[in-house]
Amino acid sequence: MKDIILKKFAEVYGDAEGARAFFAPGRVNLIGEHTDYNGGHVFPCALTIGTYAAARKREDRKLRFFSMNFEHLGVIESSLDDLEPRREAGWTNYPKGVMWAFGKKGYEIPCGLDILLNGNIPNGSGLSSSASVEIVTGYILSELFGLGVSNQDLALIGQFSENNFNGVNCGIMDQFAIAMGKKDNAIFLDTSDLSYEYAPIRLDGAKIVISCSNKKRGLGSSKYNERREECETALQEIQAGMGINTLGDLTEEQFESVKMAVKDEDRRKRAKHAVYENQRTIKAVAALKANDIALFGKLMNESHVSLRDDYEVTGEELDTLVETAWTIDGVIGSRMTGAGFGGCTVSIVKDEAVDEFIKKVGEHYKSVIGYEADFYVVEIGSGPCEL
Repeated sequence: MKDIILKKFAEVYGDAEGARAFFAPGRVNLIGEHTDYNGGHVFPCALTIGTYAAARKREDRKLRFFSMNFEHLGVIESSLDDLEPRREAGWTNYPKGVMWAFGKKGYEIPCGLDILLNGNIPNGSGLSSSASVEIVTGYILSELFGLGVSNQDLALIGQFSENNFNGVNCGIMDQFAIAMGKKDNAIFLDTSDLSYEYAPIRLDGAKIVISCSNKKRGLGSSKYNERREECETALQEIQAGMGINTLGDLTEEQFESVKMAVKDEDRRKRAKHAVYENQRTIKAVAALKANDIALFGKLMNESHVSLRDDYEVTGEELDTLVETAWTIDGVIGSRMTGAGFGGCTVSIVKDEAVDEFIKKVGEHYKSVIGYEADFYVVEIGSGPCEL
């Protein structure tokens, strides 16, 4: 891929002299959904697919962006003196947001850049293409300008830029999973204090299969921010009677004893999901450590039911993928992953069942939804790097 992007860089910008090549992965969350902004645990891993980039410094303050995924848009120009979010700037708002955030965090970017990107994450799939772009941009800035930003700080800067520049009230999980990825490991992250541990994923005789619904969704315009507000209000109602910092502080039993403090039934269901999903994630990692992959799969299934019934973020497309998966022998567990309202599911499927899984789920999905799903058998990869 390095040769491909440097060749394209030369084609777009005249030559590739001084250009360097980089990569940041996408991510999938195995369990722990919509817990990251509720002070709970998440369990994501980096993938071997992601965003490739070539970049070099300029003599002036001009910024030039080109994406091989949106070639029809051509080169999009901007400047370090014009780091403002603009609708017409499209995808370049993500790298520009990171440059803006670097400045806000006290890192000087002394000159402009020519940047070319090529992502092999399905766009709009929920595998975090935007966070991947943010982390690869941050890594480029740190490396090209010798800023020495740690990968954990890259994650925080990426989240800061998405929250404050792009207006998406996301939690830390996506950026953290991508920046801190480790091959063949998932990250058991406590989002309340960013303490984490790597957990080896040993799927003897099974694979991780991503099913992409191909239903596009825009995070900022989705009900994501609405769900977040519902949880914040529910937390305030519970806090009136007990001293907790986040919904993630509660066990299931504690929640059941205080849930009627939450006045609205929908809000109560949202809070229930946040609490129970956090506890499911803790149990799932313990199951994995005990090599009980069947229990891990069962908890994945329960996670989807909660996201469907209590958090109400799945929709017909994701439910069709998951509920069909559950009928197939050899499927250990299946659930939606990501923000929901479209995007992807993640399934753990025994090796001998993978082909049947793709065929049967694919056929049934097309018959119900009317268009095709895409399937990816993925591997767990590492964090950002220079190629």
